[in-house]
Amino acid sequence: MHYETITLTITDGLAVLTMNRADVMNALNTQMRAELTHAVRAAGNAARALVITGAGRAFCSGQDLGDGADAAEVDLERILRDEYEPLLDQIYNCPIPTIAAVNGAAAGAGANLALAADVVIAAESAFFMQAFSRIGLIPDAGGTYWMPRQMGFAKAMGASLFAEKVTAREAADIGLIWECITDDAFDATWRERGAHLAAGPTLSYRNIKTALRASMGNSLDDQLALEAKLQGECGASRDFKEGVRAFLEKRSPNFEGR
Repeated sequence: MHYETITLTITDGLAVLTMNRADVMNALNTQMRAELTHAVRAAGNAARALVITGAGRAFCSGQDLGDGADAAEVDLERILRDEYEPLLDQIYNCPIPTIAAVNGAAAGAGANLALAADVVIAAESAFFMQAFSRIGLIPDAGGTYWMPRQMGFAKAMGASLFAEKVTAREAADIGLIWECITDDAFDATWRERGAHLAAGPTLSYRNIKTALRASMGNSLDDQLALEAKLQGECGASRDFKEGVRAFLEKRSPNFEGR
């Protein structure tokens, strides 16, 4: 697919996907959602880690209310079902680790697109906002799923009802995101984090994601059984053997992602 609203580069196993509609703060229109869905799938097949970020001063300002028909006449249920759900599914179930590098404003569906990633790293000047109630809507694009799990029920309710900004620093403090980085160090940090994952044990990362997500609904016995199964898969990998050799030889491992 030829991309017009995003860019995708893959270097040394690291895919960097940049939303590139800076003039509208990377607002999501139909074309961008389709291109993002395609690009995330392509990265999952060709790279060992994926970073999603935004061009300009925003990460993503959410749904483009100027996209197509009168906003008041848009079929939001169809758009969520046919356009957002495939995109969020590709990010959440990506077979490689994913990082949302939130460089600026992440509002509405843009905030929740970031939360679909495995790890969220935000610049100190960035913020997250569930702006939906300001126009008579509810948080969507997975927001009502991720927020209570990651920031707690009380914070999720307040963020949704009041539609106030949650600063990157507060987001890190309450566990909504992994870390908040000073603006000066932000680019270097997410690139370093991405390169680390791209050079790591890919199967281990995939099984970590599977195990942690399953734990939210599993009994202890079910979780122990799942751990044993997934650990068996990891133990049979080339990367595990390399990791052990490197440990015994007191050197850094050279993981191949298999």
